[in-house]
Amino acid sequence: MRALVTGGAGFIGSHLADALLRSGHDVVVVDDLSRGKREQVDRAARLVEADVADTSLTDLLTESRTEVVFHLAAQIDVRASVRDPLGDARVNVLGTVNLLDACVATDVRRLVFASTGGAIYGDTEVIPTPEDHPCRPQSPYGSAKLCAEAYGATFHRIRGLDFVALRYANVYGPRQDPHGEEGVVAIFAARLLNGEQPVINGDGLQTRDYVYVDDVVRANLAAAESADGGVFNIGTGTETDVNQLFGRLRRIAGSDAEPRHAPAQPGEQRRSCVDVTLARRLLGWKPAVSLDEGLEQTLAYFRGV
Repeated sequence: MRALVTGGAGFIGSHLADALLRSGHDVVVVDDLSRGKREQVDRAARLVEADVADTSLTDLLTESRTEVVFHLAAQIDVRASVRDPLGDARVNVLGTVNLLDACVATDVRRLVFASTGGAIYGDTEVIPTPEDHPCRPQSPYGSAKLCAEAYGATFHRIRGLDFVALRYANVYGPRQDPHGEEGVVAIFAARLLNGEQPVINGDGLQTRDYVYVDDVVRANLAAAESADGGVFNIGTGTETDVNQLFGRLRRIAGSDAEPRHAPAQPGEQRRSCVDVTLARRLLGWKPAVSLDEGLEQTLAYFRGV
């Protein structure tokens, strides 16, 4: 397979690029390095520093004879999307449309899109939440991802591009940024290992569905090879609240640190967990890494950083 990974210098994208290389595929990574790191890109991959909204992507896809595009480049900060919805839409909507158009122009076979579960569904009546549940995004980020999914489906209908959207739950693992506002596992891990006091927003009873990065990579590979398109949840189907998550991490880290509780974040979802039945049935995928195993591997990574 000749694959192109946008956002391939970032957290999930770099793991995906590595997995593609291990399987013997040709890999081109496109990343503007605003968040991604050059050192996370294997030298066996070709790294092109570019923005997904750049119209030169058509030339790159033609030159590399790309067959499958994995689109992971995004503005990922929910709070930043609230502060700057136009900036979020430029990357997450216009950048995606530009890439879709380039894929059609160059006969790319399939585009696998990194979408989001919780931010698209919003607060729901059904937990775990299936793909056909009404979508009520509570942030411009969630709205932009839902809009990008709609564009992908439209390009499939009117221009014949195979399109798959993977709605990720809360992805965690090695290489996740511990210094931003997203990625509570990485933030907790870094603070515990550095002897700093972790902070829990609100009462800590808000739940999330934590899925390990290697499982997400396998879902991308399955989506690339599947005959089925459409939208698939990628998670574990299991809720874990923030207090429980912190307790597990503290135990594995061998720490006796006590968290500080800060005020709850305005508009934060109370519960988020996705139903992965459809991915099991049509993609032949299921999560394989338990939460404790994933947390152990994540802490081991941060110990070595």
